[in-house]
Amino acid sequence: MYGYDDLRDREIVGLVASSLAYGRVVQILRSVSSVLGAMGPSPAAFLGRSSLRSLERTYAGFKHRFTTGVELARVLYGGKRAIERHGSINACFTASLNDRDDTVVPALTAFVEELRNVGRFGCNSLLPSPADGSACKRLHLYLRWMVRRDAIDPGGWDGVTPSKLVVPLDTHMYRISRLLGFTGRRCADGKTALEVTAAFRELAPDDPVRYDFALTRLGIRDDADIEPFISECAGDNRVINRRSAETRASYENIRRSRA
Repeated sequence: MYGYDDLRDREIVGLVASSLAYGRVVQILRSVSSVLGAMGPSPAAFLGRSSLRSLERTYAGFKHRFTTGVELARVLYGGKRAIERHGSINACFTASLNDRDDTVVPALTAFVEELRNVGRFGCNSLLPSPADGSACKRLHLYLRWMVRRDAIDPGGWDGVTPSKLVVPLDTHMYRISRLLGFTGRRCADGKTALEVTAAFRELAPDDPVRYDFALTRLGIRDDADIEPFISECAGDNRVINRRSAETRASYENIRRSRA
């Protein structure tokens, strides 16, 4: 995304990169580069002149793990139609955003539904929905990239406040959150993502996903040792200490009720 100054290009690049952000990093980068290479210097211009059929032809041989070129083409076509209807992907997303909502989840649900509908397909592995209970890690990652603005996230979207973002919950963040005592849930689903986000919101009310990039690196890097780091953090933070104590007490209550 850093290679694209035009926001119209960047929001398409972000959609592609986040959609394919599963599996090994090397393979992700290779697949994303392959998709963007076929678009030329301006993904927005490429998409503007493309039809669903031409997109399916362009990516006919594409494969990223279990994602096919047909799925990719339909997501891109959904993005194209959303731009035609709303003027931008940003405007498409914010059209369903409500000030009364605590998080972006309701707007994300409507956003996914629109992309699915205008893309002329039903359920797609690249477009999970919060309505199905999914943590929607890749879509929340996309929102983090597009909404936040700092040395990591390039931002550019207006109308969405970082305070409503949800943590992109992958296996690494899930493990770290359990070590921190931020969740005692046994699966990394949508409810767990909201629970973890609520805990981070106690630390950073205006920007609960600010720690996502740094913490997930602990799980990704081979030279990082998570548990000693988490123990050191927990020793110095009252919120983490309280959360850890609450989680331990919850586990103990469950154990006693089952005895």
